[in-house]
Amino acid sequence: MKDFILVIGLGSMGKRRVRNLQALGITKIVGFDNRNDRREDAKNKYLIDIVGNFDEAIANYKFDAIIISLPPGIHHIYMKKAIELGIPAFIEASVVDTDFDQMIQQTKEKNVFLAPSCTLFFHPAIKKIAEILKNNELGKISNFLYHSGQYLPDWHTYEDVSEYYVSNKETGGGREIVPFELTWITLVLGFPQRVVGLYKNTIQIKGADDIDDTYNLLMDYGKSIFNLSVDVVSRYATRRLVINGDQKQLYWNWDDNMIKIYDPESNYWQEIKYETISAQNGYNKNITEQMYIDEMSTFLKAAKKEGTFPNTLEHDHQVLKVLYAVESSDNNNVIEIM
Repeated sequence: MKDFILVIGLGSMGKRRVRNLQALGITKIVGFDNRNDRREDAKNKYLIDIVGNFDEAIANYKFDAIIISLPPGIHHIYMKKAIELGIPAFIEASVVDTDFDQMIQQTKEKNVFLAPSCTLFFHPAIKKIAEILKNNELGKISNFLYHSGQYLPDWHTYEDVSEYYVSNKETGGGREIVPFELTWITLVLGFPQRVVGLYKNTIQIKGADDIDDTYNLLMDYGKSIFNLSVDVVSRYATRRLVINGDQKQLYWNWDDNMIKIYDPESNYWQEIKYETISAQNGYNKNITEQMYIDEMSTFLKAAKKEGTFPNTLEHDHQVLKVLYAVESSDNNNVIEIM
């Protein structure tokens, strides 16, 4: 059977990707998960074909693309299979870089398209902020102050955090969100020249007692500084950004569905409003499904060579190197005040 898309992993993100594909009019979808309960749930909810193992899927269907919606620690397993088979693949947010150098080389040698996720880059506010910065509407930028905060147990209210990857130290919720945010930041601004930071476990989240729940990064962009604060201890989900330019100040709070720009000459806050479609039931109201749909649409077009995708494996790897540099700076270069 031809022209199918394979979704690997039918947990929360895998089901979301099935919905994204269906929103785009895709009907030939196969779902693969090792867990029978997840396969049956996806089959009943979305009326898709399901398989119990990867070899079965490859033997019985011809796939135009693969969506890898698994825990980040095992992304590389199916990325390698996609490269081997020459099938374009989309990968959810990365936090570990197992065999990245090898896979980057192989994708070039075999001309296979792999697209790492960059979801927030498709958020209407981020797209508008990128445009404002490109047009130098704020003047010379001095600093960026950005807080991304969530409460880890709120991610999956239907299961304990100990039951999925966010409870593991290597792929913990706080550590994962750092590259999730850095991806859009570096796609808009490029990579910093220098970075330093602190990270630690500040509270004991039941089921994820040992993860590092708070990260703070200072990134040197030459003539400006980006202060990024990420945590999974915020009892109210927050994304707030302040950009200070020498002519104007930008303020964005994702609760408001608008970007505000202060002009000191007129003493006036310009309000730039944007529309979002509702979040899926069970998700924070600000997690608009549209950015996920737009991301999937862009991937599918790029897989058909009808467009380009903003993120690359090389860029994704460099983002992870920023995360690792921050952790190294905390472990080796912090000066203690006695």
